Amino acid sequence: MKETRCIQVKLGERSYPVMIATGMCFAENFAQRVAEFTKEESVLIVTDSRVQPYAEKVASILKSKVNVKGICVFPEGEQSKNFATVEKICRKAAKLHLDRKSFFIAIGGGVTGDMTGFAAAIYMRGANFIQIPTSLLAMADSSVGGKTAVDLPEGKNLAGAFLQPKAVFIDPLFLDTILSHNISLGFAEIIKIAATFDKELFEILEKNAFTLISRKDPVLFEEFLQRACQLKADIVSKDEKESSVRGLLNYGHTFGHALEKLDGYSKMYHGFGVSCGMYMACMLAEKLNMQSHEETKRIAKVLYDYNLPFYFAERFDAKEVYKVMLNDKKADKGSLKLVLLWGIGKGEVVKDIPRKTVLAAMDKARFQNRDK
Repeated sequence: MKETRCIQVKLGERSYPVMIATGMCFAENFAQRVAEFTKEESVLIVTDSRVQPYAEKVASILKSKVNVKGICVFPEGEQSKNFATVEKICRKAAKLHLDRKSFFIAIGGGVTGDMTGFAAAIYMRGANFIQIPTSLLAMADSSVGGKTAVDLPEGKNLAGAFLQPKAVFIDPLFLDTILSHNISLGFAEIIKIAATFDKELFEILEKNAFTLISRKDPVLFEEFLQRACQLKADIVSKDEKESSVRGLLNYGHTFGHALEKLDGYSKMYHGFGVSCGMYMACMLAEKLNMQSHEETKRIAKVLYDYNLPFYFAERFDAKEVYKVMLNDKKADKGSLKLVLLWGIGKGEVVKDIPRKTVLAAMDKARFQNRDK
């Protein structure tokens, strides 16, 4: 196992480490690392049906030092991200006699992390929580920051809570076991944070697409992942509950969440939705004379290089998408709040954009690039 890279999310008494090392979660000393946080407390591991074999392997390692009481498994996919699954997790914890000092450990992607954290937040009015992300999306974004949630029929992530984990353990070795499109999904979130906050990180993405997406250079990949996580950690440390700068991390998300919802959380995966959303945001920023066409082309090229769709699928009607967007949790009194760019690395929340302007931007994104 290589040397561990460690990032601190600085939130006073609720500060926690984000540790990155290839092979860390399968090393013999991993149990001791986790036990430093869990002590003698009871632990429930939560995972999905696809990650289950790897979660069971990690659980077998942890049992030498950690008081693992059981594993709760739910069917993989966004369709499971609901109250019924959270109830299942909480009832499993109750049957195992976990208390509020106990730990819920999420081993899986963003869906697993979001739901495990939400279950921990409401179980006995607040238990403890550790993240072990297995997808790039979760490693680079959702595992850091304490946002937990489930979906409602009316929209994505509409019920949730803030609960910071006690620790995050990121092991890129998990990425060897997942499908190639899942790697691309994770890069959507990294492109998002680079486009809104870090021009230099965006340039690294531009110059190293093949090397990063193929993970041909493990050292470069770990350094890149560390930089993305450090940027997210810094933003969360400044604005934990999204009252200011953290809101910029929603770039592409209001559009994307609407597409996911209209798709029934089926083939429009979160990363794909965000990718399409970023491109629609580019079209809108151009219409508002905020962003140049050349910068839009750079963003579209990066999305293409990381195998991400950036056109508005024809099966979705722009007016229906707009209607769903108004139910987004970031909407303010029926008015959309959208993150747009003044240029790469310069995001801003923009309010009160005329409906017809938003619809025109969506239609332009929908048809202009449908064959690319």
